[in-house]
Amino acid sequence: MYNSLPYKTKQFFWLAIKLSIVIGCCYFVYQKLVGNDNFRFSDFYQNLTKNNVLSLKNSIILFLFTFFNWILEITKWRNLASFVRKTSFYEATKQSLASLTTSLITPNRIGEYGAKALYFKKQHRKEIVGLNLVGNFYQMLITLIFGVIGFAFFYYNNDVTINFRRVLRLLFLGIILISAFFFGAKHFKYRGYGAEKARKFINRISFSLNVKTAFLSLFRYLIFSHQYYLLLLLFNVEISYFDAITAITSVYFIASIVPMLSLFDVVLKGTVAIWVFAHFDVKPILVLSITTLMWIFNFVIPAFIGSYFVLIFKPVSNK
Repeated sequence: MYNSLPYKTKQFFWLAIKLSIVIGCCYFVYQKLVGNDNFRFSDFYQNLTKNNVLSLKNSIILFLFTFFNWILEITKWRNLASFVRKTSFYEATKQSLASLTTSLITPNRIGEYGAKALYFKKQHRKEIVGLNLVGNFYQMLITLIFGVIGFAFFYYNNDVTINFRRVLRLLFLGIILISAFFFGAKHFKYRGYGAEKARKFINRISFSLNVKTAFLSLFRYLIFSHQYYLLLLLFNVEISYFDAITAITSVYFIASIVPMLSLFDVVLKGTVAIWVFAHFDVKPILVLSITTLMWIFNFVIPAFIGSYFVLIFKPVSNK
């Protein structure tokens, strides 16, 4: 149906979609920073000026953390995308940042998969979705490994009350659902694409590419978690390095297992962080300020850059 539309109609169609993404992104960012009743921008600004957090020196250091964070993410995607088609660093940058902008207002950043796939020909799009899933899997795996270790120390060293019976029920339900999915995928095919085809695709990904992806995910995790720690220092939070790291890894661990709109990721992480850091007597307003800054540096600024790539995006010809 889409291919039968006139050329000018197609151009208008894509322009409308691109403008909707960019305008929607800007509107929701504004709502979270200015129009949110649960977050007073005046208090946030007062904390920034009081602690001189965004001095020239501090801003440069924080931007360097963000820069290397995204350099690693773009490099990771470049390596993965080159499995299908040789991809330059600039192309990987366009794809990564434009997909971030698109994903910002979708549940669990699912829009990232579709946005990256559109940069490739139709016959490669399933593979691109799969490769993106591989990259996110390793990032999630690193988050879970460090998160479980960090949360174990956090639980052991603090007076934390957890309803283990409810947790076990949720885990048991999760195991049943995952087992049912894989059992079904193994014995049935969905439109000709079953577990066997997925297994063959995964086996085609070289060991070296898997190792590179895992290590880039690890380095990325270390960078943004220590950016969080730096902000704790800049806000003059009195907390030891060990306690800070266990708290930070716990925050990312808990937040990562709760499905939510990527746009509201700052709300989720802020809520979790307030609960975690309350055990170290850190004021909620400081926690919210740090979480908001992390969101601005690592999501909002790259998403605004990605808006440019969304606007200049041209559909790939499948000929």
